[in-house]
Amino acid sequence: MGFLTGKTAIITGAGRAVLKDGSCGSIGYGIATAYAKEGANLVITGRNVKKLEAAKQELESLYGIKVLTVQADVCAGGDNEATVANVVKQAVDTFGGIQVLINNAQASASGVPLAEHTTEQFDLAIYSGLYAAFYYMKACYPYLAESHGSVINFASGAGLFGNFGQSAYAAAKEGIRGMSRVAATEWGPDGVRANCICPLAMTEQLAAWKEAYPDTFAATIKGIPLGRFGDPKTDIGGVAVFLASDLSAYVSGETITVQGGSGLRP
Repeated sequence: MGFLTGKTAIITGAGRAVLKDGSCGSIGYGIATAYAKEGANLVITGRNVKKLEAAKQELESLYGIKVLTVQADVCAGGDNEATVANVVKQAVDTFGGIQVLINNAQASASGVPLAEHTTEQFDLAIYSGLYAAFYYMKACYPYLAESHGSVINFASGAGLFGNFGQSAYAAAKEGIRGMSRVAATEWGPDGVRANCICPLAMTEQLAAWKEAYPDTFAATIKGIPLGRFGDPKTDIGGVAVFLASDLSAYVSGETITVQGGSGLRP
């Protein structure tokens, strides 16, 4: 029996991604792996069908849980509410309910100064992040209320600290944080909890950056008190497991910074 046995979790942006050493190479896949290890059945979404099917095959074979894959993308000009409604319907039809919603998927144009940002670049971040979280939270709410479930959204230090070149991304992430706090207030009487994680983890993109700019990477590591980037499965996934389990039954409306001590806030 794992901490999440008997629960069903929707995780957006959870296609299979691994680093050269075989460890999880994205936050979404890291969380999916951590949840599978703890006995949860999964509904994973993303744009890349091949990566979704690879995740399903690996997680089902390793952990004996069930994985439903649904190709889904929330974007400007898309029929987004229908897209999300389809994911939620398939989840309920397959597993009978939803206990956890994890809004992880996010796209953005990084490194573009605010004054140079285009509307299309801004829309990319807002639709894939903020609107996606909004639509999934609305669609899942009746089932989360029934199960006294948990919403886990992803914020970012880019919004907390105003990182250069991250205006659209920061706007999306801070919007998600604000909406999560409102959900914690409005849905608390229904037994639904809503929290955010601000992660700092070693992903495929970060590993490529390390190889391209080793000196900059080394300097960045020095700014992290624990001296490393987080592991998507054990560090980020571990906190996500906690927030979905009964161990966090009295935790709601919080932003948990999982950045090795580098994300200190008053």
